[in-house]
Amino acid sequence: MSHLVEYLRIGTAKTVLSHWIFKRVLAFAFLVLVVVIALDFGSFAREVMRGSPETGPTADAIVVLTGGADRIKGAAELLRGGHASRMLISGVHPDTTIREIARTADIAPILLSCCVDLDHQAANTIGNAEQTRLWAERLNFASLIVVTSAYHMPRSMAELAHAMPDVTLVPFPVVRPDLGLDTWYGKPSTVRLVAAEYVKFVLARFRMGFSAPRPDTRVAEIF
Repeated sequence: MSHLVEYLRIGTAKTVLSHWIFKRVLAFAFLVLVVVIALDFGSFAREVMRGSPETGPTADAIVVLTGGADRIKGAAELLRGGHASRMLISGVHPDTTIREIARTADIAPILLSCCVDLDHQAANTIGNAEQTRLWAERLNFASLIVVTSAYHMPRSMAELAHAMPDVTLVPFPVVRPDLGLDTWYGKPSTVRLVAAEYVKFVLARFRMGFSAPRPDTRVAEIF
């Protein structure tokens, strides 16, 4: 009987020890995960906080992802300045015309009619990347300036780089002063915006991880 009691006591002690070790390992793994996410989010936030470069880059063409007149205005300035020869506005509403874009973004109609193409098909960032790929392949462009909002740039660059072969991508983020992205942590609405975009960015990377990009895609160094 004493041997049985001793056996049960040892077995119970081993079970308790196993549970203790499992909980510690689980806690350590959770801590590592939190640290990794924090570091990754910090890197994302630093990229979002970067403003537009003082000197506009040069490439074969420009793609601007719709979402605000400020994006189109910024892209049009690059086009007018000779930084590229042609521009794609991706994600335009099907009912929107060249004339309406010219009025909203304050762009000369002659510039839009001669050097700008409209993509009415894309409904999201994934669609932007696919339609841009088709456009760049059709016109044989080897490099593109990517224009979108600063907070949207990391995900846009990831989607475009994943979709486009033989293309160098150069980011040109447009910064809205009212968002205060340089001090995003001090404004609740901007914190929510940055956090939500980070979640979308992580999910996009996870999805793209199951579909490898073509090996010849190139992404330019950011600034």
